[in-house]
Amino acid sequence: MMSKVGQLFFIGIQGTDLSDQEVDFIVTNNIGGVVLFDRNIESPEQLFRLCTEIQSLQERMVEKLPLFIGIDMEGGRVHRLKPPFTQWPALKMVGDLDSTTLAFKFAQAMGRELSAIGINLDFAPCVDINTNPKNPVIGDRALGDTEALVSKLSSALVRGYIKSGLITCAKHFPGHGNTGVDSHLELPVEELTLEELNKRELLPFKKIFRARLDLVMTGHLMFKNIDPDNPVTFSKTFLKKILRDEIHYQGLVISDDLDMKALASHHSAEEIPVKALLAGCDLLLYCNEFEKPPIAIAAVERALKDHTLSMAQIDSSYQKIIKLKSTRLTNRPVTNFTDAMKVIGCEEHLKLSKDIQEGQLPENLKST
Repeated sequence: MMSKVGQLFFIGIQGTDLSDQEVDFIVTNNIGGVVLFDRNIESPEQLFRLCTEIQSLQERMVEKLPLFIGIDMEGGRVHRLKPPFTQWPALKMVGDLDSTTLAFKFAQAMGRELSAIGINLDFAPCVDINTNPKNPVIGDRALGDTEALVSKLSSALVRGYIKSGLITCAKHFPGHGNTGVDSHLELPVEELTLEELNKRELLPFKKIFRARLDLVMTGHLMFKNIDPDNPVTFSKTFLKKILRDEIHYQGLVISDDLDMKALASHHSAEEIPVKALLAGCDLLLYCNEFEKPPIAIAAVERALKDHTLSMAQIDSSYQKIIKLKSTRLTNRPVTNFTDAMKVIGCEEHLKLSKDIQEGQLPENLKST
């Protein structure tokens, strides 16, 4: 049963290939997914080899199912893949053109390049509303500053990513756009009421949940008028009562990076994963501190033994993860590097990116 715990973990790796220690850790603990960063990427050929190497581990694991291979690719500031991959503009530029067809094609094209190289999950789109223009962490990562525009276009983005074959993950529930603090550095504390959230920040999430969204990422945010004791990632009020019971979201919930200072400055490495799971997270994301996942897995196993956590809850998350992998990842076409390079940075994608950056709709979309 303990092998089920590992499927709930999404971890970072240190270099441009897997070390023997990382291979052993992933296989022994039945880890569910790997997240990639700049440090893991040198070139398309190297990245293709790395993704192939990661997926080769599935044959040594319990379920014989693909691993999630995720990346943060939004466009603009959050853009892990360098040329010759297409360089995509920030979402605000897509929002400024206010076309659902364009938003769909933007996400589909980006997703095609990710999928071709072996990545199967994008931590995108960012569906936060740019409510506070002085927000240090959102800004042009948002499609715009109105709930109507962000709701309409983010739904099109989700559909575009899905069409490309990617698993997509909306962030940062229930909305990071009004904050004045970067949650990478400290815990933002919000004054908004639930009534205010329902009228604005939550609307894009409610819209995209109807677009067959696979994953939603929690924001490490404190809403003291809604749950004065817990940040969202640790809050049953947000993840069970609001997200599951009131909004009726059926997909998976993943935490934002559990190494971020918003949580790590206030809670121990042993407390954090248990609190996140108790609140209703299905997947736990660990990005940059490589000593943390072993500590977290041990903490979760202790919590199961002392009945702080129930095996029924772990099994529920595990079954949802396995179902998603079985339905969305097992029938992906096998690509080779030569075919991948026909998609990466192709003329069609470069032209689409250039048009958006120049503030114009592509000719074939001007009637939409």
